[in-house]
Amino acid sequence: MADVRAHEARRLPGPRGTERSQARRAELLATGRTLFADTSYDALSMDDIAHSAGVAKGLVYYYFTSKRGYYLAVVEDAAAELVLRATSCRDLPRAERARRTIEGCLRYAQQNQAAYRTVVTGGVGHDAQVLEIRDRVREQLLGMIAEGSWGRTRLRPLARAALVGWLSSVEGATLDWLARGQELSSEALCELLSRTLRATLETVARLEGTVPPGADRR
Repeated sequence: MADVRAHEARRLPGPRGTERSQARRAELLATGRTLFADTSYDALSMDDIAHSAGVAKGLVYYYFTSKRGYYLAVVEDAAAELVLRATSCRDLPRAERARRTIEGCLRYAQQNQAAYRTVVTGGVGHDAQVLEIRDRVREQLLGMIAEGSWGRTRLRPLARAALVGWLSSVEGATLDWLARGQELSSEALCELLSRTLRATLETVARLEGTVPPGADRR
């Protein structure tokens, strides 16, 4: 098998960093999102993946080394897109950022349901490396919410505990929303989550004896 992989890899054009190879890698990741959405990890073989992508199996090994490497790359790619959707509003006034972050998360979850479930639940059997990816996503989202609320990403312990609890409720509500066929509109869910965030921020302000976020916004 090692000889076959080496032989196939030698026939590949150019290094991984070329524009063409980056595009091919992106195509393979897109295929992976579809495959892992419809089929369990254990049920998929590298032959299945290569066949679905319409490429030689050696190409998948070339970019991702193994099925696990491929799976983790697909999860990383999904997580990166989730963060991009949620944090693409940095140029907006602070008062609008939190709502846009929530909207971005919900839109991503709606359009990429399997990927969202994998990222927020920890993947196959609560995979430790997928959990690390999930934790990084959470930290980035927490930083975005904190910056939009207080103008800083560094959180005091009380504020962090409150926002972690709120973000966990967002994930739970979103998973339930997807599981129940989105019987609640995304606008209604976004409004609910935005209001619970405001209530959370006001509670933190009262407990810390600080000015509630938004009181001095322009």
